[in-house]
Amino acid sequence: MAVKNIMIVGVGGQGTLLTSRILGGLAILGGYDVKLSEVHGMAQRGGSVVTFVRYGGAVAEPIVEEGQADVIIAFERLEALRYAHFLKEDGVLIINDWRIDPMPVVIGAAEYPENIIENLKEIYKVYTVNATEEAKKLGNSRVFNLIVLGIAAQHMDFSKEQWYSVIENTVPQKTIEINKKAFDVGYEL
Repeated sequence: MAVKNIMIVGVGGQGTLLTSRILGGLAILGGYDVKLSEVHGMAQRGGSVVTFVRYGGAVAEPIVEEGQADVIIAFERLEALRYAHFLKEDGVLIINDWRIDPMPVVIGAAEYPENIIENLKEIYKVYTVNATEEAKKLGNSRVFNLIVLGIAAQHMDFSKEQWYSVIENTVPQKTIEINKKAFDVGYEL
């Protein structure tokens, strides 16, 4: 199997690392060679966080090059814009339609770009969801990343049962059911 390149981009505290662990566990369960790489900006300060997950027959290195990502999972609009150029021509960009102002915007040194999603849709195949609002409907806004992952699952080679198995083995015990419900919300979209 050709190597599949997945990028997860977001802001510190949004669960990009947990999401990459779920994807890594899934690839191992599927019998693939897998490499994970985490690139932290100022994660603790709400800065940019990027994780790469590469899986396939034999994966040499963990880093996804520009123009090579099959799927980019973006937990925030500006992060989607910042990393969209990593997407390959037929790749898919899945965006949580949510805004978190980076420090330069907070202190007034920069403007938050307008029409990010509309502009990205002109160039790329984009799927959007306001996963944060959907997660609030489930009673826990922190599970929004599993909603986004549920959408991404439709663009990967694993069964729903495999996803459930890895979610059960990765998330904290007391959150298994809410995380599976969140995954289902995205999977049904």
